[in-house]
Amino acid sequence: MLYWLTLLSDGGDFFNLFRYITFRAGGAFLTALIFGFVFGKPLINVLRRKQGKGQPIRDDGPEGHFVKAGTPTMGGLLIVGALVVSTLLWARLDNPFVWIVLFVTLSFAAIGFADDYAKVSKQNTAGVSGKVRLVLGFLVAAVAGYLASYFHPEALQNKVAMPIFKDVLLNMGYLFVPFAVVVIVGAANAVNLTDGLDGLAIMPVMIAAGAFGVIAYAVGRVDFTEYLDVHYVPGSGEILVFTMGIIGGGLGFLWYNAPPAAVFMGDTGSLALGGALGSIAVVTKHEIVLAIIGGLFVVEALSVIIQVFYFKRTGKRVFLMAPIHHHYEKKGWAEPQIVIRFWIISLILAMIGLATLKVR
Repeated sequence: MLYWLTLLSDGGDFFNLFRYITFRAGGAFLTALIFGFVFGKPLINVLRRKQGKGQPIRDDGPEGHFVKAGTPTMGGLLIVGALVVSTLLWARLDNPFVWIVLFVTLSFAAIGFADDYAKVSKQNTAGVSGKVRLVLGFLVAAVAGYLASYFHPEALQNKVAMPIFKDVLLNMGYLFVPFAVVVIVGAANAVNLTDGLDGLAIMPVMIAAGAFGVIAYAVGRVDFTEYLDVHYVPGSGEILVFTMGIIGGGLGFLWYNAPPAAVFMGDTGSLALGGALGSIAVVTKHEIVLAIIGGLFVVEALSVIIQVFYFKRTGKRVFLMAPIHHHYEKKGWAEPQIVIRFWIISLILAMIGLATLKVR
């Protein structure tokens, strides 16, 4: 919205700053951060009054989690609110990619909110049926995948770029939309599975968002793409504003989610943020790189898949408990120890993912 202040500029005054994505990205970060600090405590108070007993705790979960009973959930509303406000305020609203990632984020936030509401109101961990959530997620992701392909340059439409092998473009044809669905829905559910300890999911999400902000800015500039020898996606640089909103809103949320958490993100936040990362990867043509940058989320999801598959086949477990962060809890690791070590792993993976921009 503020971008249109450039209409008042003669090219050499203050209003000219709003032409620059980096300036508006900084504004989005500060706006989202301030939003989180201003509305965090009031939102937590409202959630605590409305939810009563808070998020129900799994009976079969780690024993140490029962002390968290009564903690309100749906804290993702704070992140999503900060993200939407900062994006609408600072991003170019004539950019279709901005609306695609906003559409995915808000849609998955709505799915997560319905699930959180069902859990809190019924005081059980079942929530909305997994099949219903998947079907809704598939529909949202299919629309986003189709729109992203439609607005991509013709040379990139329905194609998947390979990291390192930069001249390789895999033509998916009609299979591109299903592929985009797997990326977006997979990312959403992987982040959701990671959200099991105080502060565990939000920092890796911010790290991944920061990495994809760099990627979006790079592939959105023709001079950078020529130097890095990556595919140029006109307009994708505007996603940097969105990712900085994630980081600002995430930090505001982390202020209240740091151990011991005053509020949980809930599916409202985890599904929204995971869907956002997946849609950004699709928009920037870096779907494969998402598996590297978001490697922690991939491992969390795989640990559940392996555990379920192996248990059904043999009746035995590979891990003491899945997702894998619970495995380390069972092994006696303290919660902050697990969280901080997983943050470190996320940062390392993000650096490796960014390195693919230059390595070939």
